[in-house]
Amino acid sequence: MPAELEGTYKAREVEGFFDLLFYRRVGFALARLFAALRISPAAVTVLSGLFGIVAGHLYFYRGLSINIVGMALHVTANALDNADGQLARLTNTGSRFGRALDGVADNLVFLSIYLHLCLRHIAAGGSDAVFVLAAAAAASHSIQSAVADYCRNGYLYFVKGRSRSELESSAVVRAKRYELTWQREPGKKFLLTVYLNYTRQQEIILPSLKRLQSAAAAAFPREIPPWLTMQYCDGARPIIRWLGVMMTNFRMAILFILLILARPIWYFVVELTVLNVVVFYVVSRQRSLCRSLLRTVANRSNSAGVASSCSV
Repeated sequence: MPAELEGTYKAREVEGFFDLLFYRRVGFALARLFAALRISPAAVTVLSGLFGIVAGHLYFYRGLSINIVGMALHVTANALDNADGQLARLTNTGSRFGRALDGVADNLVFLSIYLHLCLRHIAAGGSDAVFVLAAAAAASHSIQSAVADYCRNGYLYFVKGRSRSELESSAVVRAKRYELTWQREPGKKFLLTVYLNYTRQQEIILPSLKRLQSAAAAAFPREIPPWLTMQYCDGARPIIRWLGVMMTNFRMAILFILLILARPIWYFVVELTVLNVVVFYVVSRQRSLCRSLLRTVANRSNSAGVASSCSV
């Protein structure tokens, strides 16, 4: 079982502490149950989203007991969110449609949380201007999540092997979306539209990672060479340490603490300050790493080309 459980991880290095300790174990048990019941990963994703949306609604109320029920539902939603990906890997049924649906579900959960926290603040006599604060926090959240996911998949691509990564070009997604029509497959067309915007956002924020991926694919079409894996791994260590701060578990912990303290509106402030400082650091380090490796890949490719022409 430990080997089978490990096989449902993305990679141990990029899993958060609470993921390894709790969520991945619970998610694996749920994934095995869902596999036995022939429940699809997409159905689990929808169920996760429903639990999370209800949890967000329960954060509207000022009673701590009701908030605690919301926290329990939120934890359940996160366990199911882990389970859908583990189920997809366990049954080898992962797809870009599943990833897109997962992203939509996550966004709806946090939309519910943000909306109900704002309404709670207004109901207590606060200003309507809280919606401006929430909108800024939501925009920051979108960037933070996109960066964390892109950097994590970049690490998997260069260190753990291309097959372990979900790093995908917006050009590929655009081509797949173009093949669908709104009349015949509106659901899939919508999901790929959302996913296309997501991949574009990642490439706009970190174009150097996209360029490094393209350069590596052109120079090393079969597999990433060991020297590039080692250099990427060494350079990415400081980045990997901070990715967990931008992921769901840290956000949930901060939100739960602020709900207990009856100051949940400060969650928006944490996103706009602490988490934006972290994302700025991560983006800076990732850009520096990719630019350095781009030069190395180019030099190695040129050296190989010279050696080949000389041998001829």
